[in-house]
Amino acid sequence: MAHIKLNNEKLPGIVGLLDYSPATAKPLLDLANVLLRDDSTLTRTEREIIAASVSYRNECHFCHTSHAAAAVANAGADIAMIDDIKQGLIDTKVSDKLRALLSIAHHVQQGGRLVTAEDIWLARENGATDKEIHDTVLIAAAFCMYNRYVDGLGTWAPKENEAYLEMGRNIAEHGYGYSVRVPA
Repeated sequence: MAHIKLNNEKLPGIVGLLDYSPATAKPLLDLANVLLRDDSTLTRTEREIIAASVSYRNECHFCHTSHAAAAVANAGADIAMIDDIKQGLIDTKVSDKLRALLSIAHHVQQGGRLVTAEDIWLARENGATDKEIHDTVLIAAAFCMYNRYVDGLGTWAPKENEAYLEMGRNIAEHGYGYSVRVPA
């Protein structure tokens, strides 16, 4: 049960919070669409992996699993990818560039000042552009905010990965909006 009375207690995670406060929902959804769906040299899959990985490290189950499910849908991957993101992408083939960007994202998650010149150098050495580095830092920072919003208000989340697959497909096909729902 959430810490506050929401309009619809059956909606999990951020979905219930967005439904509760349409005024804040719009800019939050717009930001998610810009960061994760708009044109970029980083694929939608890569950006969803960054969001899911940061969310996992923040121990936000709903955000990790929903964004990992979106990565699965974007990549046409197996559901096992959701747990593989938790393990550091041992079984999922990703570029050295993404691994370097994930290192930056993980440092942002711990505290922005932990990003080092060496982190940036390594990302550039593996082909990351300044825009990709910028976007990675912004995705990581934004997901720290989203994660704290979801967990700070004590929302609930389905436990099983399978419960997120439909939402992941919906996000991959239509983006972020009020149509994003997880079955109760």
